Amino acid sequence: MPISLDVAVIIVSIAFAAFFAGAETALTAASRARMHALEMSGDTRAALVTRLIGMRGRLISSMLLGGQIVTIGSSAIATSVMLDLYGERGVAVATVVMTTLIVVFGEVMPKTIAIAFPDRFALAIAPAVLFFVTIFGPVVFAVEAVVRFVLRISGLSLTETESGVSGHEELMGAVDILHREGEVERDERDMFGGLLELAEVPVSDVMVHRTKMRLIDADLAPDEVVREAIESPYTRLPLWRGDPDNIIGILHAKDLLRALVNCGGDASKLRIADITIDPWFVPESTTLRDQLQAFLRRKTHSALVVDEYGVVQGLVTLEDIIEEIVGDIRDEHDETVMGARKQRDGSVVVEGSVTIRDLNRAMDWNLPDEEAATIAGLVIHEARAIPEPRQTFSFYGFRFEVLRKQRNRIAALRITPLGANPAAPRPSDQDSEPAPQE
Repeated sequence: MPISLDVAVIIVSIAFAAFFAGAETALTAASRARMHALEMSGDTRAALVTRLIGMRGRLISSMLLGGQIVTIGSSAIATSVMLDLYGERGVAVATVVMTTLIVVFGEVMPKTIAIAFPDRFALAIAPAVLFFVTIFGPVVFAVEAVVRFVLRISGLSLTETESGVSGHEELMGAVDILHREGEVERDERDMFGGLLELAEVPVSDVMVHRTKMRLIDADLAPDEVVREAIESPYTRLPLWRGDPDNIIGILHAKDLLRALVNCGGDASKLRIADITIDPWFVPESTTLRDQLQAFLRRKTHSALVVDEYGVVQGLVTLEDIIEEIVGDIRDEHDETVMGARKQRDGSVVVEGSVTIRDLNRAMDWNLPDEEAATIAGLVIHEARAIPEPRQTFSFYGFRFEVLRKQRNRIAALRITPLGANPAAPRPSDQDSEPAPQE
């Protein structure tokens, strides 16, 4: 065979090697979600890509088989040519030349292009790849049978698959990567994450704690009840009798206003019991997703949260759940902001009752919320004690200083990031000794 023909065959073989290498990379890295969207819009090439991704094992085997055939074939031809030209030194020359050509043009370059434009590359080569997968099908099937047999006698089974992450975690990871790449805004990432986490967050993490609930004594005179309702920033007000833990009903401000109008504005004629609805109690372990569905079924917007002993722990509303998705909702009647104030020195003064989830979302931090719901609870959990004022701790990449303490509860903290990474893997020991209680 003329040398020129040999060179042409080698060039064509390297081109095929580049095709197989690029196809394997592109179809492995292609976005199944984008391909599905294109397929729904009528793109036949996207349908081919989806089909190929669905047979990922056979696809990879076929591309590897094709690449090995052309690589080995071109190397054999090159070795023959170099032996004719250089004698015994031809083997070394052929090895160096073919290794360079195959690595640069048959592997690195096509894979670099494919990983940079996986979707576009996959759409362009999908028909040709399907052709080769079909042609190599019988050989690949035989190879897979041999592989499965060897693995089986070795005690391994391909039918047992392991997955370290759930579908929700995979989606969250994808959205987080898109956010880092600038394709998804932070607010959109937080909304998507909040929606996915509804099934994992209990109502106890978002409820208004019992210490912050605005309760009304049901035995008060009607005009005093009206005054209490007007002064409250909330529209749904729990009524208690005898003991604040004995909630007997929920009074809606709109129902109170309607009844007041019907009485001609005379509050003394009101019968509060007639406009009070029965309280609805839910366990504190109920997830936000289940509670949201329950709100929709019952067509109500609030529920009282109780612990395993039936003691009221707080109040959860539909707005609390919606805020987990869209972020903090504030109107002109809200008393305070979130409870965290940024300082000029970069620190943040936080009320102890602020939840870790709200703080992470507002400050774009990543403090863990598995062991505690509030920032005060996190400090107590890590300190293994109830800290005193001016006592400081460092963990998870932050410095926590206790500013105020009310009885056995941390009322306020100053949190200062220690470095660029706000989420160090493990906490460190206490920084300083506690100061005397003032």
